[in-house]
Amino acid sequence: MPRALITGVTGQDGSYLTELLLGLGYEVHGLIRRASTFNTDRIDHLYQDPHAPDARLFLHFADLTDGTGLRQVLEEVQPHEVYNLGAQSHVAVSFKQPEYTADVDGLGTLRLLEAIRDVQGRTSDVIRLYQAGTSEMFGGSPPPQSETTPFYPRSPYGAAKVMAHHLVVNYREAYGLHMSNGILFNHESERRGETFVTRKITRAATRIKLGLQEVLYLGNLDAERDWGHAEDYVRAMHLMLQQDEPDDYVIATGESHTVRAFVERVFAALELDWERYVRIDPRYHRPTEVDALRGDARKATERLGWTPVVGVDELVRRMVANDLELAHQERTLRDAGHVVAPRGLASA
Repeated sequence: MPRALITGVTGQDGSYLTELLLGLGYEVHGLIRRASTFNTDRIDHLYQDPHAPDARLFLHFADLTDGTGLRQVLEEVQPHEVYNLGAQSHVAVSFKQPEYTADVDGLGTLRLLEAIRDVQGRTSDVIRLYQAGTSEMFGGSPPPQSETTPFYPRSPYGAAKVMAHHLVVNYREAYGLHMSNGILFNHESERRGETFVTRKITRAATRIKLGLQEVLYLGNLDAERDWGHAEDYVRAMHLMLQQDEPDDYVIATGESHTVRAFVERVFAALELDWERYVRIDPRYHRPTEVDALRGDARKATERLGWTPVVGVDELVRRMVANDLELAHQERTLRDAGHVVAPRGLASA
């Protein structure tokens, strides 16, 4: 049975990847950070008591800021594949916490690479690594962006991910390790965190529809992004590690849309006039903006056989349907006299 280790297993991508790998017959191990409250909502439907004879998902306390802990988990699990999805991945937050972002996203990757190199060197068992890169690494470079486009990050998050990308390339070339970078453009879903702009929009619009919220505050409506569905993108992660030779791949739909266009689609799906409800708050403008991202994924199509299935209209439909159901649940509770605090809608 193939074994995979996923950092960031409780995140959007981690949950979809876990579903995919379990469906392919893997034993999956995930890293979670110790906290006083559980943050496993996205994978609770997959988890079984580890004592169950058919259990194939196991969780381990560890952190990318702790190299010793990473080594211990690798020694215990002996994975065939490692997917490094753990990160401080919010661009706006990276401006407020640049040192922490660099520590987790940049140095955290280095700690993991060193742990893999050490364990593989002593056991001679090949460990294949997928490193989660981001289109934010391209930053100010004009679209379309491909594997040969120069990196020009415009945030501490993008800069930290550039560091991680180059470290993976260096370890691959210096030590002959099977390590691949995925440069993934924006990928969203019903499981997206509620402070990321797409989910912030769908949550707010559905709450407005049911009278639970009055307005939505946003920043730069002119920013262009290449949006796909996370379920499609985790397929590409797995495909990269099934190749004989490691390499770097852009994963994207090849289409870009403005934040304004995304807002229009969401509100139109709810039969609302977005201009009545959306306000601009300068606090949501970033010190340095990324104006336009549109990926060229021809290499992934030709070599991996990967193509996206979910387009932006279907993405919007799924997210709106999911969040409208959440809004109905909230409305029912409020009508019954329960006080329900919205989660994260005023942030970022």
